[in-house]
Amino acid sequence: MNDIRSEPSFADLRPRLVRLAYRMLGSVADAEDVVQDAWARWLATDRDAVREPAALLRTIVTRLCLNALKSARRRRETYIGPWLPEPIFEDGEPDSGDDITLPLMIALERLSPLERAAFLLHDIFGLGFDDVAGAIGREPAACRKLASRAREHIRAARPRFSVTKEQGLEMAAAFFAASRNGDMGALRSLLAEDVTAATDGGGKVPASPHPLIGIAEVMARHVQLAQEFNQSPSLLIRYAVIDGLPGFITIEGGGIVQTTALQIEQEKILAIYVTRNPDKLRHLDGVTV
Repeated sequence: MNDIRSEPSFADLRPRLVRLAYRMLGSVADAEDVVQDAWARWLATDRDAVREPAALLRTIVTRLCLNALKSARRRRETYIGPWLPEPIFEDGEPDSGDDITLPLMIALERLSPLERAAFLLHDIFGLGFDDVAGAIGREPAACRKLASRAREHIRAARPRFSVTKEQGLEMAAAFFAASRNGDMGALRSLLAEDVTAATDGGGKVPASPHPLIGIAEVMARHVQLAQEFNQSPSLLIRYAVIDGLPGFITIEGGGIVQTTALQIEQEKILAIYVTRNPDKLRHLDGVTV
């Protein structure tokens, strides 16, 4: 029997639990709340009787997330404009075992909560289906089917032509310079023909109400933005890896903080994701300027 004292403490497990909850919910604040709730339940547990604390805590967090997803989905049905997950930042090298990027996070939104949980626990966090079954309260065979269905739904969102961190940040710098200096020729050369752009303002700040599809729409919008940038220049805070994608943090006209993340494939920008909903950027206080 494992000695509970030899198992990792809650503090040791907490970063991984937060990451799991964030991947499930797409919200930093909600993930922190779930893990805090899990901590309270852990304190109320007879820990001397727990053989595998990590497994129990994963189960608690997963089930709390499944409950939270019900209300989260209702909120998103009435969300104003495109919805994007709250951005998180990687100051070091990305976790090679966790290739969840922002496009994949968006794709996860289209899954049922159980499909999402089965996929994350098995494909991303490496749990066997017996452990997944214990976490979500289904038979292992059912969990295998849930994960398989999830894979089929999100296959297109998997990164196919990844770039290095350095290459990605170089393209982010080129995009920032071209878009803010009004160099439409240079900007167009960076974009794929089928580029898309989505801006999440949440109805709190100005933002395009619908995603922009194709290079013509995206370029037309940037022609308008170039005039705005000329009148109110962007203040670059820093370049960053945002949910696995290269990008940057800026302060725009009116003091609006925003993040811009770029999906890059075959040396072209395939998608632009801008988050400026202030409710989703409150945790930026912890980001190094």
